[in-house]
Amino acid sequence: MNRAVVLVVVVILLSALVVSLAGAWLSRGELEQQATKQVETMARLVASELDDKLALRLETLSHVAESFTMDEAVLGARARILIRQQTALQHLFDGLYLIDAEGRVLSEYPEAFQQVGVNVSHRDYFQDASRFLTPVISQPFVSSYQDQPAVMVAAPVFDHRQKFIGIIGGALRLGGETFMQEFANTRIGETGYLGVATRSGVTLAHGRTGAVMVPVRVENPVLTAAMEGFEGTRQTQNGNGDKTIMSVQQMDQVPWFVAAVWPAREAYAPITRMADGFVWTLLAVIAVIAPVALLTFRRLMAPLTTLGQQINERHLGIRTAPVQVAGGREIGQVAEIFNTVMDERDEVLGSLADREAFFRSLTQSAPIGIVQSDVLGRIEFVNPAFERLIGRPGSELQHTHLMSGVYEADQVEVIRGWRQALKNHEVFRGRFRIPSQGERELIWADVMTAVIDTPDKTLGSITVVRDISRQLEVEEALREEQQRAESILGVLQEGVLMVDVEGRIRYANQAACQFLGTGGDCVQQNFFNLVTIRDGDTPLGHQAFLTGANVDSLYATLDNSSGERFDIDLTMLHVRQGRHNERMVFVIRDDSERRREEERLSWEATHDSLTQLLNRRAFSASLVKCLAAAPQQSVSSVLMLIDLDHFKPVNDEGGHLLGDDLLKRLAALFADTVRKADTVARLGGDEFGIILPGCGLERAQTLAEAIRAGVQALRIQQDGRDFGVTASIGLTELSPNDSGPREVMARADEGSYIAKSRGRNAVVVVPVPEDEQSPSA
Repeated sequence: MNRAVVLVVVVILLSALVVSLAGAWLSRGELEQQATKQVETMARLVASELDDKLALRLETLSHVAESFTMDEAVLGARARILIRQQTALQHLFDGLYLIDAEGRVLSEYPEAFQQVGVNVSHRDYFQDASRFLTPVISQPFVSSYQDQPAVMVAAPVFDHRQKFIGIIGGALRLGGETFMQEFANTRIGETGYLGVATRSGVTLAHGRTGAVMVPVRVENPVLTAAMEGFEGTRQTQNGNGDKTIMSVQQMDQVPWFVAAVWPAREAYAPITRMADGFVWTLLAVIAVIAPVALLTFRRLMAPLTTLGQQINERHLGIRTAPVQVAGGREIGQVAEIFNTVMDERDEVLGSLADREAFFRSLTQSAPIGIVQSDVLGRIEFVNPAFERLIGRPGSELQHTHLMSGVYEADQVEVIRGWRQALKNHEVFRGRFRIPSQGERELIWADVMTAVIDTPDKTLGSITVVRDISRQLEVEEALREEQQRAESILGVLQEGVLMVDVEGRIRYANQAACQFLGTGGDCVQQNFFNLVTIRDGDTPLGHQAFLTGANVDSLYATLDNSSGERFDIDLTMLHVRQGRHNERMVFVIRDDSERRREEERLSWEATHDSLTQLLNRRAFSASLVKCLAAAPQQSVSSVLMLIDLDHFKPVNDEGGHLLGDDLLKRLAALFADTVRKADTVARLGGDEFGIILPGCGLERAQTLAEAIRAGVQALRIQQDGRDFGVTASIGLTELSPNDSGPREVMARADEGSYIAKSRGRNAVVVVPVPEDEQSPSA
């Protein structure tokens, strides 16, 4: 009874503990998701706002640089005035600098920095802006003014001939009260903070330590992953060893990233307080329930003590009368069942006594184990074969329960099967383990149990036991080998097949038969009659594989008997090469997707997505090739640059969709006008370029005039209005003396510039430097 009370109390404690743990786990999971989303949102917002601010500064600086179109001498003379007039830039940057083409600072704002005359040509931002001729945002560096850390936004300045004459730069300080520190000072909760760093591993701002221009802490795996381009949220530790939630967001404008960090102790503080309150509430409830349960169970279970004493007396033979106690209905039912069982047992024992001698004489010499049990499953007799099987004498086994001889891990399954057999009035058959004190600690037994029935009642059961341990070991070994082979081939997506020296297929998985186009089993068919394999244009037949070496990852094509073609990655291995039973193993992988992806990426890298023409990068590569071939050409190649006139009003008044439609039609016009071998590209915006290899200048002028006339004639109607443009075209020959593509591009660009200065809609030829003739239209 006391054990029952303890059991109830333990169940209550375990139930409460499970509920507590489940509630805490669910609450913590929900709170963790909310905290993670909050940190991710903060990192995303800060990265977006920082990108917007940098984009604003880069765009404003580029716009100002475009307005400085003047001679280099004029730029040097007016440098101070030009810088002082840039009120908008003065509000956006901590310092402004106008630098000439040699890297010397011409003017600055504020002038207190005293950087005029300093040569910055060694700075990365100057070298990048002057080399690539595009606006740049530099990596952080230590400035010449008081060794303050800074970032420079620089834009190239060109004269009216698009010659590089210098840069205008805006410096952003990283230390002190700067807009970068404004982001770092933002807090997540009470102790969460933000940080900004470059992918190269330099800290730009740190909300917890305030550090600037120090290396990123590479001991943190999340920061290390962020420097490799990782975006996302993970749990990690800060420099003090505290657990934190860290979210990383990469920036678009520059190779920087923003890290939002929130200490886990603060993020999960609400669930900790809730768990403490729940524990105290649980303890109070247990303190009330336990005494009540103890008193109730003592009262309800008291009759069981009397029942237990009577049952023990009846079992020992001291009591002959039926057991009888007062109490609940359930206790009365237990007593009634026990009396019925004891009466039946007495009758059965009397009946079995006469048959026991005969039965034992039959089982003594049986080669298999035989066990007899009563209706309660207690063992009454075992034969010598069973004694040898489990290594125990029959005297130790008598009166023990039959199921106790089953290995503990198998008992549940055996009892379930035994009950099912009784329910269906069938003989129980099963295979399970039996503990033994013989050569094996566990033996596998094939067991058959039948109930001994009479017309009136059940007397017990007879069980036959056969040792099958060795048989199962052999079967298991064979099954493991078969499963291992089937599993390996089953998980493969590649086709695997084995052929003999005559090409007949001895084995093939389903994937291989699909490659062969047989639609089913392809074993025993000739592999080389079903497919044709080509390495490029060279067919590979039976003898090529049989007499050749092993093939490792050959990219080939496979045509099967159904007319299907596959791009494949083929591997072939010889097995027992040179013997009469030689085999060739083929592994076929479908390589179509990889090849299509390579072709798509290659096309996108070299073409303009709007006009489908080549882009500037591919155009420059073609121009370099054409320049290299210029010394061997008898007829000169010609470069044509086309600059559209009045294209901006089309975009402004007709909309960007109309402008895009016009650009696509013009691209088709250019491609249809020139030869198939000529290179046509969109260089950017409304600028196009055409390379005419071996064309000659006279023929190129004719083509240019045809293009100019075609552009002028092309009109698009929208909302009752006509829209169109004209073209200013510059032509120049490619000379063997040209130092590179930039020199040729500059001549052709000069031609389009002259055409615009003459009123646009014209073709201008710019001769090579050796030709002293002036440009002609």
